[in-house]
Amino acid sequence: MGWFMKTAAFAQIHHLGEGSRGVDNDFAVRSFENVGAWILGRNMFGPVRGPWEDDSWKGWWGDEPPYHVPVFVLTHHPRPPLPMKGGTTFHFVTDGIESALRQAKDAANGRDVRIGGGVSTIRQYLTAGHVDEMHLAFSPVLLGEGEHLLMGINLPKLGFRVAEIATGEGATHVVLTRV
Repeated sequence: MGWFMKTAAFAQIHHLGEGSRGVDNDFAVRSFENVGAWILGRNMFGPVRGPWEDDSWKGWWGDEPPYHVPVFVLTHHPRPPLPMKGGTTFHFVTDGIESALRQAKDAANGRDVRIGGGVSTIRQYLTAGHVDEMHLAFSPVLLGEGEHLLMGINLPKLGFRVAEIATGEGATHVVLTRV
């Protein structure tokens, strides 16, 4: 996410000053347009594993997360909703991806539902046929082992095609759409 953290969009969200403008910033700005709700896997919300020991963990973002809309966190462990500054409320969904999607669509009120990750969450929604558009940002970072986003998933068979490719300052952006 280094490409994203250098952008003016990121800087504005986190009150960090200017940030860079250009292709990467344009994609960063687009990622927040027309979004009415987000869905995240539990690992995207935080590093806490197993049952919640208490309600002290409030996410990676501090008191004002960047979402500003309802966020539905997939988890196996119940937790009451967590309202935060700026209009973000985290809702913890324990009854699966279909339930989270229904709740997010209701909350989005006709706007887009963004699936923010992680890999397991994106794979589940992809294979269930619930992703209409996907933005992949390829950045020159050497990673070790981890979850494989597309292993065993045939994107053309799922109806995806490349809709856009753009080279940014820190990443190459590929937008896939399902036809």
